[in-house]
Amino acid sequence: MSYVKIMVHCVWGTSHRRQLFHTDTRRVLIEHILSNAKKKNIYLDTINGYTDHLHAIVGLSAEQSISKVMGLIKGESSHWANEVGLLPTRLEWAHEYFGESVGRSDLERVRKYVANQEDHHRIVTFAEEYESFMHEIRNGSGMWLTT
Repeated sequence: MSYVKIMVHCVWGTSHRRQLFHTDTRRVLIEHILSNAKKKNIYLDTINGYTDHLHAIVGLSAEQSISKVMGLIKGESSHWANEVGLLPTRLEWAHEYFGESVGRSDLERVRKYVANQEDHHRIVTFAEEYESFMHEIRNGSGMWLTT
């Protein structure tokens, strides 16, 4: 049997960066994503976000691809949120997402970064964060993907 554990820091936002998530709705959405991921054998190490996006550290197994996992998380969560009326408007995720591998030595630092999104975004907007990710991609250290 093969053993594969690839940790990936993923970030995805709402369509048009609409600020839809307040603390309570974000908490409910994250709880649902965690529950659904468990049912689909998707390992979510850490997940959190802010008003217009989510971050997750995903552990990929040998049978999983980042595009498949992100498609399952984004597709099912928006379908569920719209079906139950979680938000006053439809939840639509942007097509793209950011994915970057996380090594063992960086894992705890990235966990803290994901856990502290509210504090982080008091200083840096998601638009600024997005530009930072894009800078990393242009310099060869990150991947912004679409589903």
